[in-house]
Amino acid sequence: MDIDLPDELVLPLSSGAPYWYWLGGRPALDFVNTLRERWRRRVETLVTPEDLEAWMQRTALLPEDWCPNRGGGQKRRLTDEVLREARELREAIDACVQAAVSGEPLDRAAVTTIDDWLVHAGARPQFALDDDGDAVLGERAASDSPRRALGMIALDAAEMLGTPAARARVRICAADDCSARFYDRSPAGKRRWCSMRTCGNAAKVRAHRARKKEPAR
Repeated sequence: MDIDLPDELVLPLSSGAPYWYWLGGRPALDFVNTLRERWRRRVETLVTPEDLEAWMQRTALLPEDWCPNRGGGQKRRLTDEVLREARELREAIDACVQAAVSGEPLDRAAVTTIDDWLVHAGARPQFALDDDGDAVLGERAASDSPRRALGMIALDAAEMLGTPAARARVRICAADDCSARFYDRSPAGKRRWCSMRTCGNAAKVRAHRARKKEPAR
């Protein structure tokens, strides 16, 4: 998968779906990576509510039939307000990611934004009778599944940033022309590139060329 954006790109995009990539290693970081090229053009790929819905469904945070037609009416869609809230959560997570990578204290307002979303991630137990009349303890259906999905992203961010050991494995790709955030799951914890096939390989090629240009001793 080629994650580079073309040089010729009409902005804003009509839809960012063709430019999503999944190298973050955690839902929260894949979500942060929906704002591409943070170092240059800051390309928004969650352009419309439909983009957000599709992204959530692609990551299995939102079921395909999260809100089917009711009574033959039109299928309910995400609103512009939910899209705005989603982007705010994304940027709060990234503010904490940048602080974690630089070893600075996490921003209080960003932490509060993430915390505010955790209420949507909690379990909602329900005690009811099933179709056969048997008593079942299950989970109550979420009243707003898109916000529930965002709550799960916030929970993943909180788990990632809430302990020193996990926080120490948050990374920003070392390539100058990449802004991908990722979670380092390597045993040694010394991974530098979002992907060895892309940024890592490009760095190896540059290093090889630099060595060839060095004068012979």
